[in-house]
Amino acid sequence: MIEERAVVVKSGKSHVWVEVQRHSACGSCGASEGCGTAALGKFWSGRRVQVRAIATEPLQVGEKVYVGLADGVLLRGSFLVYSLPLLLLLVGALLGQVAFAGTGEELVVLSGVLGLSLGFLAVRVLSKRFESDSRFQPRVLRRITEVSAVGVLSQP
Repeated sequence: MIEERAVVVKSGKSHVWVEVQRHSACGSCGASEGCGTAALGKFWSGRRVQVRAIATEPLQVGEKVYVGLADGVLLRGSFLVYSLPLLLLLVGALLGQVAFAGTGEELVVLSGVLGLSLGFLAVRVLSKRFESDSRFQPRVLRRITEVSAVGVLSQP
C-alpha cells in the first residue's frame, strides 16, 4: 500500500478532501544536477494538491491523517494513461501505412494522429468508469497522533 501524510481540508459523510504535499524522488541520484527530470521534479516539488479520499470515520478539518492507495492501482492507472494512447497511435499509423500505401506520408501521419486521439478519448471514458469504483480511490488509513516530547528526557 502506498501511504502519504495529508491534512483534512473538507469533511463529508463518507469522503473527505485532503491536502497532500507533492514530493520528488529525484535529488538522491548523483546525476541530479544535470538531469532534466530532476529539474522538473524541483519545480513541482513542494506544491500541494487536494484529493478526495474515502473515510470510514468522521474527521475534522485540520486533522492530520495517513491516506493510502492500494498496490497496483498507480501502476494500472499509469499504464492506462500512457500506454493506451501510444498503442493506438502506432496501430493507427500502421493501418494508415497499409491502407494508404504509395499515396504519401500525410495520410499515414493523419491516421496516426486519429489513433492517438481515439486513445485519449478511450482514456477519458475508462477513467470516468473507474472514478466511482472504490478499489481505485485513496482511503484514509489512520489518524496521526501527535506525541508530546515533555517528560521523555531521563530524570536524574
